[in-house]
Amino acid sequence: MPASPSELPVWRELSTHRVESAVTSMRELFDRNPRRGAELSVECDGVVLDYSKNVITDRTLSLLMRLARDCDLAAGIDAMFAGARINTTEDRPVLHTALRTPASESVLLDGVDVVRSVHEVLERMSDLADAIRSGRWCGATGRPVRTVVNIGIGGSDLGPAMAYHALREFAHATVEARFISNVDGHDIDRVLGDLDPETTLFIVSSKTFTTIETLTNARTARRWLVDRLGENAVGKHFVAVSTNAREVAVFGIDPANMFEFWDWVGGRYSLPSAIGLSLMIVIGPEQFRELLAGAHSIDRHFRTAAFEENLPVLLGLLGIWHRNFCGAQAFAVLPYDQRLALLPAYLQQLDMESNGKSVDRHGRAIGVDTAPILWGAPGTNGQHAFFQMLHQGTTLVPSDFIGVLEPTHAHRAHHDLLMANLFAQTRALAFGDLGSPGEGPPHRSFPGDRPSNTILLPRLSPYTLGQLIALYEHKVFVQGWIWGVNSFDQWGVELGKKLATSIHDDLESDRAPGLDSSTNALIMRYRHARQSVTAGRPTATTNEMI
Repeated sequence: MPASPSELPVWRELSTHRVESAVTSMRELFDRNPRRGAELSVECDGVVLDYSKNVITDRTLSLLMRLARDCDLAAGIDAMFAGARINTTEDRPVLHTALRTPASESVLLDGVDVVRSVHEVLERMSDLADAIRSGRWCGATGRPVRTVVNIGIGGSDLGPAMAYHALREFAHATVEARFISNVDGHDIDRVLGDLDPETTLFIVSSKTFTTIETLTNARTARRWLVDRLGENAVGKHFVAVSTNAREVAVFGIDPANMFEFWDWVGGRYSLPSAIGLSLMIVIGPEQFRELLAGAHSIDRHFRTAAFEENLPVLLGLLGIWHRNFCGAQAFAVLPYDQRLALLPAYLQQLDMESNGKSVDRHGRAIGVDTAPILWGAPGTNGQHAFFQMLHQGTTLVPSDFIGVLEPTHAHRAHHDLLMANLFAQTRALAFGDLGSPGEGPPHRSFPGDRPSNTILLPRLSPYTLGQLIALYEHKVFVQGWIWGVNSFDQWGVELGKKLATSIHDDLESDRAPGLDSSTNALIMRYRHARQSVTAGRPTATTNEMI
């Protein structure tokens, strides 16, 4: 593999092809081929991808497929599923797919079948979930649990929170989930504000049990509980998802109530592991296993389908086309389902933490653009917020529109209108003005040729949500492999956290901070405000501080 994919001959051919095809319009492509919509659609286990509304030709697709092959994408896929240490900077395998592998199959890592360990933990999770859902697990005062509070951050929060929001219709009638992630005290105050400590169970999700934001929130939750129920209540109201039994025990949690996961599972890929315990408790073990089965169905498809029919491969290659050859700097995910409102935030971490890198797996400068800026919001809300820019702005933003064919509500008129908007928006982005181009005043002109994919799910269920999660996981893998980055580390989050530790000491110190002039001034401003609040005085004005 060369130092940069741009050194491959096919990369240069794609660049030339982009220049040659720049004058081609979406209208022209559809006029040439009346069957384009059907021919550029793929279905896998009920999930439909229509990628016809991109300015691509057969030549584009042929070159992109060649790019995938010239980058040995098939070998990369096999290496990941086989447990090769493709997380090179941490010398770890990448086996989140093993989390949803059926018990009847095996995945060997250093001669040990990890699937057996996965299912042992799943059984322990199921036992706890059943005990809580049935009322057999009671708090310190003998009352059953009614609220499960997950305390985590990053992948230990975004996955369970997103999935719970998506699957509320499958939740237990009397058990709810809440989530605390931000170290901002307003977050925990708002979550705990109306809770009854006697019926609350906390799940502290931290692999090392040292994550500062999570442990700060966990200790605050612990004080809240102890102040109301006493020290002896901790063991009945806290469980842990971690690998650090010693620190879990020091906190006051019985290690028997610690649920393990492994260093071959990255945080942003960890929802199917014990990190999903809060979700399992609320939707039940059977439905949680349906989520795993849905993800596994896409795993099989990704591993076995020809690239031309492979949903994650197609999405990944189209993303590379737009990012590296069409100049797109951003990418929008637009779920036309309110239950998927948190999906864009979940995918932000998955995509940008995985592929937001500037060096390759060997530490060399990549030389091409990598992860786009990912953002989005549910339709139709987004239409009244930022679609103006999508349609008439100067920035090209390729988009994924996600629709669900069958709602769980009875408001058919609502769903008809929602889906009509989804289909209308992709059509308007693709073709622009319905009349002749140039008709009407300029401010009423819609240029079209704004690319989008449409992803349709038959319904939103644990199974199809698992499919959707795996679909985007593997799309990210495709792009990372072709760019040559390690999609499975996240060193970029470390520097700011390291600096925050030293600055935290400065905030509580009387000594003059010895940093840059901007940071020094900000620290001093905060110290004045902190001292004023402590003393019960109004915060000092700028002139008073100077």
